[in-house]
Amino acid sequence: MTLYDRMKSQIVPNLQKELGLKNPMAVPRIQRVLVNIGIGTLTKNTKDFSNVIENATKITGQKPVVTKAKKAISNFKLRKGIPAGVVVTLRGRRAYDMVDRLVNVVIPRIRDFRGLSIKSFDGNGNFSVGLRDTLVFPEINPDTLVNPHGVQVTIVTTAKSNEQGIALLRQMGFPFKKEA
Repeated sequence: MTLYDRMKSQIVPNLQKELGLKNPMAVPRIQRVLVNIGIGTLTKNTKDFSNVIENATKITGQKPVVTKAKKAISNFKLRKGIPAGVVVTLRGRRAYDMVDRLVNVVIPRIRDFRGLSIKSFDGNGNFSVGLRDTLVFPEINPDTLVNPHGVQVTIVTTAKSNEQGIALLRQMGFPFKKEA
């Protein structure tokens, strides 16, 4: 059973009880998942970052959009209009599939993993996690990886508060640290 199907049959009723909501439509859900990869250091050495685009496509199953710098920042040696990163926005079933793979495949492959920090919530129930290496994704072949790079995954939810967002992601199986 996929996470999308499990959301409808099990997670929504459980969250409705846990959060004390009368209407099942008021239960928080995943709105979209953003996958960002910065290419700042790659543009200094070479102008070719097609391998980053290829890796983002393999990870998400969707072609990324190349984002460009909006303004020049001399401290970062950044000029206006230079490619700064790639971003993929996943919605609907693809977003739930990405979260499912993140929880069940990618996070268990992280070396010395001690749990995700609850401090990574933004105050509105949205969660961001940064992965230092793309090799934790099984789609990436280590032999073909030219430039190692990190990935930032942001899960945007319809939750009104961090507590609702934490409850939603806990029900989906996210391993959070026990904060003291």
